[in-house]
Amino acid sequence: MGFYRKNIGGLHQAVRVVLGIAVAVVGVVYLAGATAWLVALGGAGFALTGLVGYCPMCAMAGIGKGGMS
Repeated sequence: MGFYRKNIGGLHQAVRVVLGIAVAVVGVVYLAGATAWLVALGGAGFALTGLVGYCPMCAMAGIGKGGMS
């Protein structure tokens, strides 16, 4: 996976993983139908960016390591 470089720090990664998993669990447990799966998928994607350490939206905005700030 050399096509990216990490652009978020360690604490930011941990927060993304925890919040992403929490949103996915809340989506599946408390919501119903297609909305539940869309929220769960969004949470899983957010957690995945934390696990990988790369945020595509941050990269496009120039935010993060080596970026604007």
